[in-house]
Amino acid sequence: MKSSEIRLLSADEIQSKLIETRKEFMLLRFSAVSGQLTDTSKINNIKRLIARLETILREKQLGIRTEGEA
Repeated sequence: MKSSEIRLLSADEIQSKLIETRKEFMLLRFSAVSGQLTDTSKINNIKRLIARLETILREKQLGIRTEGEA
């Protein structure tokens, strides 16, 4: 999910997506530890998505305008 797509979501939608993504991250970690995960790059991608979601959610809470907004 790109940053521009996330910015179109409401704060509640971002929060629910964040919870869902954290659950997915937890499952990926368990899979990696048990040796079932073959593509370990998924873990880094999920971590980046969580950081992106948290950053944009915080921007919305603070009312910070982003590039491209009028």
